[in-house]
Amino acid sequence: MQYPKYRLLEAGIAVVVAGEKAGATYKGKYGYPQLADLTFESIDPTNFDGLIVPGGWMPDKLRRDPNVLSITKHFADEGKLLPAICHGGWIPISAGVMKDVGQTGSPGIKDDLINAGAKWEDAPVVVDRHFVSSRRPDDLPEFMKGVLEVLGG
Repeated sequence: MQYPKYRLLEAGIAVVVAGEKAGATYKGKYGYPQLADLTFESIDPTNFDGLIVPGGWMPDKLRRDPNVLSITKHFADEGKLLPAICHGGWIPISAGVMKDVGQTGSPGIKDDLINAGAKWEDAPVVVDRHFVSSRRPDDLPEFMKGVLEVLGG
């Protein structure tokens, strides 16, 4: 989440990080700390232009949270930015919003995406309307180009 967060800040875009507990610090798969500004329960998705779903192993846990799924579904249904990288695709899969969406992701979730109805492509980035997806951390530069493209530059 570090790279997307700082790239958005560089572009002048406000970033809010959500977690299970506001004020808690969460460490990602590679140990980078991230401070949660708000809880998932307190998020009003109408106040945001997009939702970035980071990867790693966290999505396997968070896709069981009804608040996370509701927020994700809102962004998909409203045509707002909804990017996911690596294993992040598990969350939109569980929110039921992947049917007929062009996607890539970690090769480990390829079958999950296909079984959810996504149109799989093995590429550094796939942009399908307001959905943006990438496979792994090495794809982050292309991923963020796609994110910024959807946000209007």
